[in-house]
Amino acid sequence: MKKITIYLFLFLAINVVNSQQKVKKGFGFGALPAISYDSDLGFQYGALVNLYDYGDGSSFPKYNHSLYLELSTYTKGTTIARMRYDSERLIPKVRTTLDVAYVPDQMADFFGFNGYQSAYNAALAKQYRNFYKNEKDVFRIKADFQGYFGESKFGWVAGYAFYNFKMDTVDVVKLGLPSVPGGDLFQKYKSWGLIDATEAGGGSLNYFKLGLKYDTRDQLACPTKGIFTEAVVQTAPKFVNQDFPHTKMAVIHRQYFTLAKGLLFAYRLDYQTTLGNSKVPYYAQPELITSYLIAASNQGLGGKSSVRGVLRNRVVGDAVGFGNFEFRYKFLRFELFKQNFYLGTNVFFDSGIILKPIAMDLANVSEADKALYFNDYNSGKFHSAAGIGLKIGWNENFVISADFGKAFNKQDGNTGFYIGLNYLF
Repeated sequence: MKKITIYLFLFLAINVVNSQQKVKKGFGFGALPAISYDSDLGFQYGALVNLYDYGDGSSFPKYNHSLYLELSTYTKGTTIARMRYDSERLIPKVRTTLDVAYVPDQMADFFGFNGYQSAYNAALAKQYRNFYKNEKDVFRIKADFQGYFGESKFGWVAGYAFYNFKMDTVDVVKLGLPSVPGGDLFQKYKSWGLIDATEAGGGSLNYFKLGLKYDTRDQLACPTKGIFTEAVVQTAPKFVNQDFPHTKMAVIHRQYFTLAKGLLFAYRLDYQTTLGNSKVPYYAQPELITSYLIAASNQGLGGKSSVRGVLRNRVVGDAVGFGNFEFRYKFLRFELFKQNFYLGTNVFFDSGIILKPIAMDLANVSEADKALYFNDYNSGKFHSAAGIGLKIGWNENFVISADFGKAFNKQDGNTGFYIGLNYLF
């Protein structure tokens, strides 16, 4: 049966503000009940709400405090439970972002390592929907802090994160799926020794983060001008990570231009690598480093957080790079129920590449399996996609987003459709 995903979004809002003015004051919130259906996971039901405190409105559209809450459940057992608090007022002159989330995924994507080195068979994926899947439950606690040096645009980034990963094969009995003869790709990687027994079931990681940034953006939700560049080192030191101590570094550059009234061009370049020769457990390799987290997860490459239109987690390597380039156009502004709204669209091109592959010893893989599941590694191949989106802005900071992307190479899948909150960057 072809996988079907249907999203129904119902719009409602209550703002306890001085609503006679376009500048918002006091408290307000945007709420978005969501109903979805996925033939693998069942119906999703739940809600999300974003609470804002604008204070006296002198800094609008910036807010004093923001609290984001989400709780949604699939009828076959997958749940997203998340709380995110963001403020520049809790600690004076320090942006504080606290994030707690539990994100179990009974059908997480697993396409192997190193992008095109791992072959993707669309016919096999259609026949056995769990062949390129595994079960991945993640519990996460993050505390991120940012500040500036004096009155300059240069600043610092610091943080701590705790992750607990539980990994397993897909529960085909629970989901009513047929077993794959000979095992799915995740099982094969374990039998071949490409995933070691010490990491196969998951584990916990404690990360400490430190970095520098340069930020001249005029606002956070949808900047119309400015630069946001950050260089961050994230380490899992041995004294709190006995099994897999390692350190990663990321350099991320974003820039925004106003080309005409309502028309913007924005781009993001992201480079992430493992420092030294330490081993990173396979379940942590897709995690992308950032100074603070916007979405429920930040995995890639591939999917809504990085290369839209390419299969989620299709491109996993020890060092990766990717870019997002998009034109954004706000074509209509209006007031409804004394609230400020805008409609916008975006046209984008996304592309990513493996810059350093994960070492894979194929000695235990038969020649027949090599021909079926692996290609010669080519470091110069990009995974690219392009597409279009629709944005609904609500009092500037609450942005409902829909993006549709089309992959250029069939090895990366076909299309991707994503509905959520916020611009990608």
